[in-house]
Amino acid sequence: MKIPRHDRRQFLHRAFKLTAGGVALPFAGAAKAAFPRAQSAVPELISGPQRVLAFNHTHTRERIDLTYAINDQYVPDALRTLNRFLRDHYSGAVGQMDPQLFDLLHQVRLALGGSALPAFEVISGYRCPETNSHLRNSRGGGVAKRSLHMEGKAIDVRLPGVPLAELRDAAIALGVGGVGYYPSEQFVHIDTGRVRRWG
Repeated sequence: MKIPRHDRRQFLHRAFKLTAGGVALPFAGAAKAAFPRAQSAVPELISGPQRVLAFNHTHTRERIDLTYAINDQYVPDALRTLNRFLRDHYSGAVGQMDPQLFDLLHQVRLALGGSALPAFEVISGYRCPETNSHLRNSRGGGVAKRSLHMEGKAIDVRLPGVPLAELRDAAIALGVGGVGYYPSEQFVHIDTGRVRRWG
């Protein structure tokens, strides 16, 4: 069931106040690819046996909808499929995405309306060092030298039907990783690095 917008805003406002005040939201389990039963640093808003994500890639025009985790374990085949889907669309290089990034996206989606929402639109996932260097030198700024995209720990997305500022606020409210706001380019950057925000 879709969460009414006014309820979404109240939740995001309360959660943002908690995280801005240094209060951590409850943490729950999710596993890293190499250690399927390790604990995740991603707050669990709603628990369930399966974690599902859907993406539309704005550059490759590919679409994907899959279960990437069941209970406290990631699904290895699903992670491999996601690695391929989120490859560097410039070079075709396939990286290894951080599964906790998928947990962040899953929680953002739950906070904003869950399965009633359309797929995330992906602008950029993995980025190889050569692509990152080229973009950094050709775009006059805006691309970090040590971008977490090169480590598979960052993704740039938008969510059709959800105002970009609400997507940003939902990601910030989790209190995990970095969140960048790019309204001119129409995407939000989400990563599993240290907690910070910009834009």
